[in-house]
Amino acid sequence: MAILTPPGWVADQMNRAIHAVGTDTPEHYWHRDDASPDTPVVRRIGFSDVRDAIRLGMADFGASRTDVLFLCVFYPIVGLLLARFASGGGMIPLLFPLASGFALIGPIAAIGLNEMSRLRESGHEVNWLHAFSVLRSPAVVAITMLGVLLAAIFVVWIFAADLIFQVTLGPVYPPSVGEFLQNVFMTSAGWLMIAIGVSVGFVFAATVLAISLVSFPLLLDRNLSAMAAVTTSVRAVAANPGPVAFWAMIVVAGLVVGSIPLFLGLVVVLPVLGHATWHLYRKLITWTPSVR
Repeated sequence: MAILTPPGWVADQMNRAIHAVGTDTPEHYWHRDDASPDTPVVRRIGFSDVRDAIRLGMADFGASRTDVLFLCVFYPIVGLLLARFASGGGMIPLLFPLASGFALIGPIAAIGLNEMSRLRESGHEVNWLHAFSVLRSPAVVAITMLGVLLAAIFVVWIFAADLIFQVTLGPVYPPSVGEFLQNVFMTSAGWLMIAIGVSVGFVFAATVLAISLVSFPLLLDRNLSAMAAVTTSVRAVAANPGPVAFWAMIVVAGLVVGSIPLFLGLVVVLPVLGHATWHLYRKLITWTPSVR
């Protein structure tokens, strides 16, 4: 048996995970003799349920803090690289859209954390490698389709944000952050850009929230199609507008706080929100056996 260096060991584990994509049977992955799809039933929840989901997410984070911090340290690194790319490439107006875009692709970032919470709920001892066991899921194709959809929405948002800048403060990109901020807050065109940007950004964020609130955890939990998962998520949002809006405010506030100190706060914020998403799903969705 060869003794691997730490980087070599990590690469070996990742290679095994990649080659295990979609290999589990529904019965083995979901630990049920009959893995036929059941019917999802949307519950009505209250604000206390949202707070409890956050509490349970924090408990999951505390139970595997070291592993999760190791797993999520890459998010602030990506954020810093994107910020460097935007500022170095003369695209300073895209710094805020890139940072706020974390809310659009957050469900993708949280999928491994959802999986860790699912396994821990089942009584398993989990570590950071279990985040990649989602690759063995029979639903990996549906999960990938939803991930591609959210990534596409993120790209469209960046293009939309750039277009909004072009028609308000553009077309010339400012040479410095200071000059850009002065143009934003000291000119009527800047305030117009803020108003349009916030309005358009709200539409993007609301769309992603509706289609992804419970869809990723649902696919981890049951053998359903991507369309069924998205439909159930939209129904859950429609049935619980107040609590869902409360959850959205918590997510936005967490991402803002986590992004301000050079994105470093995301190392803690994203794991807690990712774990909490699983528990929010548990509160929103119950199951009725389908007629066989």
